[in-house]
Amino acid sequence: MQAVTQQKKYNQRALKDRLTDFFVSLGGIAVIVSILLIFLYLIYVVAPMFGAATIREQATYPAPGGGETLLLGQEERGTVAMRLVDDGRIVFFNTRTGETVLDQTLDLPAPVSSVAANLNRVALGLQNGQAVVLQYDFELSYPDNVRTVTPHLRYPLGEQPLVLDEDAQALEQVVIQLNEDVIGLAAVTDDRRLVFARYVREESFLDGEITTSLESLSAIAFEGQIIDIALTPSLDHLYAARQQAILTDYALNEDGFAEIVEQYHLTDDITSIDLLLGGSSLLVALDSGEVQQWMSVRTENDRQLKQIRAFSAEQHPVTALATEQQRKGFAVADTQGDITLYYATSNRTLAQINTARSRIEHMAWSARATDLLAIDAEQRMHVYNVENEYPEVSWQVLWGKVWYEGYDEPDYIWQSSSSTNDFEPKYSLVPLSFGTIKAALYAMLFAVPIALFGAMYTAQFMAPRMRQTVKPAIEIMEALPTVILGFLAGLWLAPYVETHLAGIFTLLLILPLGFLLFAWLWRYAPNQKLSQGWEAAMLMPVVLLLIWLSMSLSAPLEHWLFGGDMRSWMSERWGLGYDQRNALVVGLIMGFAIIPTIFSIAEDALFSVPQHLIRGSLALGASRWQTMMRVVLPAASPAVFSALMMGFGRAVGETMIVLMATGNTPLIDMSIFQGMRTLAANIAVEVPEAEVASTHYRVLFLAALLLFLFTFVFNTLAEVIRHRLRQRYSGL
Repeated sequence: MQAVTQQKKYNQRALKDRLTDFFVSLGGIAVIVSILLIFLYLIYVVAPMFGAATIREQATYPAPGGGETLLLGQEERGTVAMRLVDDGRIVFFNTRTGETVLDQTLDLPAPVSSVAANLNRVALGLQNGQAVVLQYDFELSYPDNVRTVTPHLRYPLGEQPLVLDEDAQALEQVVIQLNEDVIGLAAVTDDRRLVFARYVREESFLDGEITTSLESLSAIAFEGQIIDIALTPSLDHLYAARQQAILTDYALNEDGFAEIVEQYHLTDDITSIDLLLGGSSLLVALDSGEVQQWMSVRTENDRQLKQIRAFSAEQHPVTALATEQQRKGFAVADTQGDITLYYATSNRTLAQINTARSRIEHMAWSARATDLLAIDAEQRMHVYNVENEYPEVSWQVLWGKVWYEGYDEPDYIWQSSSSTNDFEPKYSLVPLSFGTIKAALYAMLFAVPIALFGAMYTAQFMAPRMRQTVKPAIEIMEALPTVILGFLAGLWLAPYVETHLAGIFTLLLILPLGFLLFAWLWRYAPNQKLSQGWEAAMLMPVVLLLIWLSMSLSAPLEHWLFGGDMRSWMSERWGLGYDQRNALVVGLIMGFAIIPTIFSIAEDALFSVPQHLIRGSLALGASRWQTMMRVVLPAASPAVFSALMMGFGRAVGETMIVLMATGNTPLIDMSIFQGMRTLAANIAVEVPEAEVASTHYRVLFLAALLLFLFTFVFNTLAEVIRHRLRQRYSGL
C-alpha cells in the first residue's frame, strides 16, 4: 500500500515537471515568435519605400481638336485634360478616350505668340504686345453617384488684355506668378527687351470685390536671343536662358529691374528652364540631355546661383520639361521620345519610357503626379500612368549629406513637416541615431561609476543589516515611472541646472576632495571597528553638506569668474551655446533611471561569488580591495557585463525622459550643453501626426526597425562577449 502511494506521488510529480517544462518552453517559443513577428511587420511597412517607380502608357490617340499644341494641363486625378491650340482655342477632353468635353474659342485681339502656365493659371502673350491671363478650373459633381468633371474658364485679372509693351511688339516669351496680393508678369518682346509688370490685388471692405491695379512697369534691353525665362514666386528674380550657354539672373524690386545682373556660363546650350515647386530651385535643361539644378546660395558678399545637382540619362537634347505640382519631382523628354522621371532631393532617376519614338513637344502632370500627359511632334497624345509613391527616399537621403533648398551647404537634417505646401521634407536618420547614442553615452557616464562602485561596496563591504535596507531601496527606484522623471527633469532640474551651472561643475571638484578629507579625518576617529560596514551611512551627511556648499558657491563664483553669466561667457570665449534642456540634464536624470538596473544585477553577481574564493584570497595575504579587484570582479564579470549592457539597452530605448528633458532638436553636436532628438522620442512625437502609408509614416517605422536592429545586434554581441568571459573565468 505504501509503495502504491509513493508511486502515485512520483507520477504526480513527474506530470507536474512535464507540464512545467512544456509551459516554460511554450512561453519561450512565444516570446521568440512575437519578436520575429514584430521584426517581419516592421519590414512589411518599410519595404514599399524601396520599390522602383513604374511608368506605363495607358492610351494614345490623335490630339483632340486638331491644330498645333501650345500648352497642356490636367485636372487633379488626370481624367480630364486641357489643350491650348495655336488658333486660340482651348479644348478639354477625356484623357482615357480622347473624346472632346468642351471646345471653347478665346476672344483675343491678336494671335497668340507665347504661352506660360503656373499650375492652372495661363498667361497668353499676344503679337500686339498685350497679354491675357486666364484660369481653367474643374468643377466636381456627383449626379447619380458618378464623379463628373465640368471644366470652365475665368479671368482672375479681368477679360481686358493687359498692355505689357506700348510699342505693340510681339511677346516671344511670357511668364506669370500669381500670389495672394501681388501678380507678376514678365515677357520678352520681339525687339529684344525684357518687360516686367507688377500688379496689386485689393479686396473691397464693402462688397469683397477684388480689383487689380498696375503698380509698376519696366523694361530693359538685352543682346542676343533669349530662349526661355522664369520668374520666382517672390518676384525678386527673373532668370533668362540665352544663347551661347548663358544663364542670366536679373534682380527685381517693387519698381522693376534692379541694377544687379549676374551671368553664368554653362558648358552646353540651354533648351529650357523651369522652377521646381516653391520656386527656390531652377531647373536648367541642356542640349546635351543633362538637367541641372541651380539654387541661390549665400556667399561672402551676397547670394548667388550655384549648381547643386545634375541629372542625365540619354545624350539627346531636352525638348520638354514638366515639374510636379506637389513634390520636387520632374519629367524630362528629348528629341528621341525618351521620357525620364527624376526626383531632385533624393537625386534619383526613377523610371524611363519611350513609346512615341519621336520628338516630345509638351508634357503636363496631374496634381497627384499619377498621370503624365505628353504630345509628340506628330500631334499624337500619349497618356501615361505613373506609380511613384516614395521618391523622396534613398540611401543618400537617409544616411548621407543632402543639399536642401535654403541651406548653404549639404548637411544631415531631419525636418519632416512644415506649414507651407512647397516644403521639402528632410528624412536624414543620422541626427536621430547620433542623438540616441549621445543620450545613452552621457547617461552611462553618470550611471556606471555610481552603480558599479555602489554594487561593489554593497556586496562586499557594507554591513549586512545596512545592505538589507539599501538594496531594496535602490531596486524600488526602478519602479519610478519614467514620465515622472521626465516631468521633474523638464520643469525642475533643467531650470535649476541652468541657474546653478557653476555650482554643478564646482561639485565635481569639491565632492572628491571632500571624500578624501573625510577619509583622512576618519583615521583619527575612535572605535572604527564598531562602524565597519556603515561608512556609507556616515558619509551621507558629508555628501549633502558638500552639495549644499557647491550650490551656495554657485552665484559668487559665477559673478567672480564669469562676469555674472557663465552661459554668455562660454558663448563668447569658447563659442559654446547653451540649451536649457540639454545632454547634461538628460545624463543626470536618465542616469538616475538606469542606476537601479545596473546596480541590482551587478550586486547580485558580486554577492554570489563563492566565499571560498574570497577567504582563500584573504588567507594568502591579499587586502579586501585586492580581493575585490583580482578575484571577485573577474569571477562576476560576465554578469557585470550583462548589467552594463542592460543599462545601455534601456538608455537607448528610453522615450519619455528624453522626450520631456531635451529640446528635441535633431542636431549633430556632442556638446553637453546642447539638446538632441533620439529615435525613440522622435517616433513617439511624430507617429500620431503621420499620415498612414505616407513616406513620413514609413520612415518612422524604418527608425523603429533601426532601433530594433541596433538593440538586437548590440545584445547579441554582448551575449557573445559574456559567454567568452564566462568560459575564461569558469576555472575560478
